[in-house]
Amino acid sequence: MKQIKRYENEKVLVLGLAKSGFSAAKLLHRLGALVTVNDGKPFEENPAAQDLLEDGIRVITGSHPIELLDEDFALMVKNPGIPYNNPLVAKAESLHILILTEVELAYQISECPIIGITGTNGKTTTTTMIGLLLNQNRESGKAYLAGNIGFPASEVAQKVSDDDDIVMEMSSFQLMGIDEFRPHIAVITNIYEAHLDYHGTRDNYVAAKWAIQKNMDASDYLVINWDSKELQELSRKTKATIVPFSSESTLENGAYLKDGVLYFKSEKIMLASDLGVPGKHNVENALAAIAAAKLMKVSNEAICEALTNFHGVPHRTQYVTAVNDRKFYNDSKATNSLATEMALSGFKNDQVVLLAGGLDRGNGFDELIPAFKGLKAVILFGETKNKLAETAKKAEIETIILTENVETAVPLAYEHSAAGDSILLSPANASWDQYPSFEVRGDKFMQAVEKLKEK
Repeated sequence: MKQIKRYENEKVLVLGLAKSGFSAAKLLHRLGALVTVNDGKPFEENPAAQDLLEDGIRVITGSHPIELLDEDFALMVKNPGIPYNNPLVAKAESLHILILTEVELAYQISECPIIGITGTNGKTTTTTMIGLLLNQNRESGKAYLAGNIGFPASEVAQKVSDDDDIVMEMSSFQLMGIDEFRPHIAVITNIYEAHLDYHGTRDNYVAAKWAIQKNMDASDYLVINWDSKELQELSRKTKATIVPFSSESTLENGAYLKDGVLYFKSEKIMLASDLGVPGKHNVENALAAIAAAKLMKVSNEAICEALTNFHGVPHRTQYVTAVNDRKFYNDSKATNSLATEMALSGFKNDQVVLLAGGLDRGNGFDELIPAFKGLKAVILFGETKNKLAETAKKAEIETIILTENVETAVPLAYEHSAAGDSILLSPANASWDQYPSFEVRGDKFMQAVEKLKEK
């Protein structure tokens, strides 16, 4: 890692722990900063805070006292999930204290190039694909996954060398806290409306995503979804070299789908049907990953081999197993209607039993009617099951079954399926009405599938 001096003897407040805050505090302490950590969880229930205290880092837990900011901090490193209207964050802004997220620290110390991936949907799959492509048949160094994918960027950046690459998934929350951050390649998978409870307006959300390219120049590459008119318009405002991808148009300067074949700059890469994951959205993810990989000089043979053998990341249209010739797919990460619509695009509806439902955020689901048309059956659970049942009726689905949760939905789905069918968990809702996370929901689904196999 680069031994930067800018934080020596500087007073830094790390607000919020979790993985990223813990990693940032450790790194700043290593860089010679005078670190104070503030976390809401009580000390006796806070192993991370206890660990930091043992390292000699000052820790304040159990509340977020505003008077902390009387101490003349030069910098706040904020957990991305903490909103800017948080009283401590708002006060720091009013005092003109620089507020960063730990991805900025990772950039400052990294010895290797960074590929940054953002977007509303497809970030994790695209990030994973790019990591696999860069590591396929690699002769030296390694591509490390980092960021929103679950590996704190400031931790990963401490162990890389100049032979390596960091492939970093980046949320809008993280991108609001960058300053000098400059990836060599940035990827924007798509932009839809999301996280308005955090950002306030769609314009704010788009601006946060678009910030990924703000420090790039013509020697850097911005890979963007050319099927989005909005991204086409935004592309006029960047200094980076644009590399587009499209599943709808032929692009001589980018990656595209034509007649069932994936191309990069008129060069045939592979058949779309050879991709190890289904769906139009995964074709788009693959095109974005191919563009990034080709810019990094990865061979066509390596790309084809890696993408053929890639069968998805956990909870994202993940193939689980087959039971009596019924294939089970876990798409628990589908926490909005668009994600479910995209997942369904990879299947023949008359051979699909869909499991859906979850937290009621007050929205309806009529936008799913076209995607629901022709489904063999829907098994609905959670707070939104009645709303989704109304949508299913409008889509003229004959078999609509209401149940308690994912665990009870699985055997019902099996009962209403036949050999050759796919049973897809793609909830179109957040999990928090019944499960602490979409990961737990997906795990419960897979456990229920395993129980079927035991019968």
